[in-house]
Amino acid sequence: MKISIIVPALNEADGITTVLAGLAPLRNRGHEVVVVDGGSSDNTLELARAADRVVSAPRGRASQMNAGAALAQGEVLLFLHADTRLPEDADARILEGLAASGRAWGRFDVRIEGASVCLPVIAFFMNLRSRATGIATGDQAIFVRRDAFERAGRFPPLELMEDIALSRSLKRVSRPLCLADKAVTSGRRWERRGVLRTVLLMGWLRLAFFFGAAPAKLARLYDGERG
Repeated sequence: MKISIIVPALNEADGITTVLAGLAPLRNRGHEVVVVDGGSSDNTLELARAADRVVSAPRGRASQMNAGAALAQGEVLLFLHADTRLPEDADARILEGLAASGRAWGRFDVRIEGASVCLPVIAFFMNLRSRATGIATGDQAIFVRRDAFERAGRFPPLELMEDIALSRSLKRVSRPLCLADKAVTSGRRWERRGVLRTVLLMGWLRLAFFFGAAPAKLARLYDGERG
């Protein structure tokens, strides 16, 4: 089976070349990489030409990832943030795991890269919570069979929490395959805001979303807390 790795990007010129270089072994094994730019003002688009396909879509991860999925040719879709690296042999772990488990979708455990000693603790509890709830976040590199993605209705057009919403829909199809292999994601957003501040903010946003708060309102709060 072929995996399509869909990378939403926005002003990722500093790191997109490294991301694509890390995905080269998967491309050599017959998988494809689709980069979806959300209107970068730097030279992300030019640097992303090393991918199999580069397209533009309205800004927003949900919009960008749906656009990439529409063009992708693989039977399995993998949604990868531009600041996240896949574990070694990710393709084999995904395909073997889906076949053996009969699950329709899944995610990796995550390791957060950064200077703060709190980041491994945060990652531990993220992975623990995900296993308990069956909800995955984008940092965990969600992968899904194409037919299940369509049955779930794709990513809903939300400005925030699109990964949580998709997970909820996919849980109606099957429980997730939770792979212990680690996807490595950047801790930049935690360290930029402050680790404790970010943990509290994200916890509050998730709770508010659970109780029905409008994602657009939560996105404005999230953006207003940046920096």
